[in-house]
Amino acid sequence: MKQLTNQIAVVTGANRGIGKAIAMALAAEGASLAICARHAQTLSQVADDLRQHGVDVLAQACDVSNEADVERFFAAAQERFGQVDLLVNNAGAFDGGPLDEVSLEAWNNVIGSCLTGTFLCSRAAFRLMKARKSGRILNIGSISAQRPREGSTPYSAAKFGVWGLTQAIALDGRPFGITCSCLHPGNVLVERRIDSGKVSDDEPMMQPESIARAALAMLTLPADVNFLEAIVLPRDQAYLGRG
Repeated sequence: MKQLTNQIAVVTGANRGIGKAIAMALAAEGASLAICARHAQTLSQVADDLRQHGVDVLAQACDVSNEADVERFFAAAQERFGQVDLLVNNAGAFDGGPLDEVSLEAWNNVIGSCLTGTFLCSRAAFRLMKARKSGRILNIGSISAQRPREGSTPYSAAKFGVWGLTQAIALDGRPFGITCSCLHPGNVLVERRIDSGKVSDDEPMMQPESIARAALAMLTLPADVNFLEAIVLPRDQAYLGRG
């Protein structure tokens, strides 16, 4: 039997990159999926790909920084599937630059997508999981939550917050059989990097599928075990002693 048969998994930011790869990995292990992203067209394409492989999937456009959007999405997931077993908080945004040049709009966009969205989705899932006394939440953090680079004020602050939020959720979830963990990726070759034209030949990169494999390992542990934190990065990336 596949590891996630009869499990319902929610994946945010599932229209591309890490989120798409995780959704595909969970589906391959038998999970039914509720996926969301801000971009409805690319999300619909992912949903069609999943359905062609026999996956039961709900796809809904959602801005995770918007409380009403999140509540509608989780209500639809509950109505469709009757439960939520797994939540992967992957949706996010990146912006930065020298501190004195960072706009409030850029700050709010990154904090909203990465941190507020993780809070809102975790809260909605927690309520459903609490009633069943079971569930697992995986937050996608970043190595920037531990060793920031220059010019990354909004993103680093958001991801530091995600790691703190992870620990708080893990504590609140203990009495109700809910675990919460955080996966910190290093450099991943996602569409955002490619589209920006900032991919350097000498910058080590991973494929999204490598992160998906790590996420799957964290999400398929026994219910009483929490893989609290993981750091996954290219072997040659400057992380230890990075500057």
